[in-house]
Amino acid sequence: MKNLKKIISNFNKARVLVVGDAILDQYIWGTVDRVSPEAPVPVVWAKKRTYVPGGAANVANNITALDGRATLVGVTGRDAHSGLLLAELRKRRIDASGIFSIPGRQTIIKTRVIAGHQQVVRVDWEDTEPLAGEFNAKILGFVKSKIKDFDAVIIEDYGKGVINKQLLAELISLGRKNDLIINVDPKEDNFQSYRGVTSITPNRKELENAIRNLKIQDTKNRFKINCDRLFTGRDIDSAASQILKYLELESILVTLGEHGMKLFERNGRMTHIPTQAQEVFDVSGAGDTVIGTFTLALCSGATKLEAAHIANFAAGIVVGKLGTATTDRTELVKRLK
Repeated sequence: MKNLKKIISNFNKARVLVVGDAILDQYIWGTVDRVSPEAPVPVVWAKKRTYVPGGAANVANNITALDGRATLVGVTGRDAHSGLLLAELRKRRIDASGIFSIPGRQTIIKTRVIAGHQQVVRVDWEDTEPLAGEFNAKILGFVKSKIKDFDAVIIEDYGKGVINKQLLAELISLGRKNDLIINVDPKEDNFQSYRGVTSITPNRKELENAIRNLKIQDTKNRFKINCDRLFTGRDIDSAASQILKYLELESILVTLGEHGMKLFERNGRMTHIPTQAQEVFDVSGAGDTVIGTFTLALCSGATKLEAAHIANFAAGIVVGKLGTATTDRTELVKRLK
């Protein structure tokens, strides 16, 4: 426990580059006291509106909330929502110098309507078209000019158009050449492109879909899992272990919701880490907290197992809060006790 606290005390020295799909999370807060006469739906009496960074921006937000330094790279549109997102990033000391605005593109915004403590509906506005070549080049140019300033790269792949195979190949190559930690929050369609990164942090569904995709492409039939039925715990262990070897990773940290996490390491060790959540109000953004905290801990001298334990404690805190949330070092150390 003393060692975990020492690791957390070093978070302020970590410098992390976050590349991926930046999202603006909008919350409309209100109450419900009647049903609409127009349709069988509740009428929400809206009382306030708040904004927080989401997606890759939430990963950066989690890092700065824990006193690490984060630079965010991605795209927005040229619209009012872009200005709102950039303002929220400035409030949270997130370096947004790697954000490029694209004419005609929609800034991704997720609007959640909350009545009391209950989410009533979510409305998404997004543009998932792959980036044009010129903006791919701008992102790569920015990363190349700054790469020596960082200890780690987080690739946050939400499947909204920023992360593509060419960009992945260049980012991973740059990270490895500069001996950086490279962690990926994966999208199952791109698993083949994550070869050689430090760690990936899939949830159970992403792991299941990935092993199905890889099985189809694996002519040597190395994957023996029956992919036509629901995965058991043993299937999860087998899938993660085989993907670990197949992609030449150092570790896989699989998030399992109320069942905690499982860490699979290159040396063959598998560790189940039970959840540290004391109560669950909202799981929005919990995966962002996991990869952000896990990466900060690795930058601060933690082993993979120590980093996973710290990330698990951080996730246990944020799911106890309503909305896309973060934690700080004081709260995290208190929970460790």
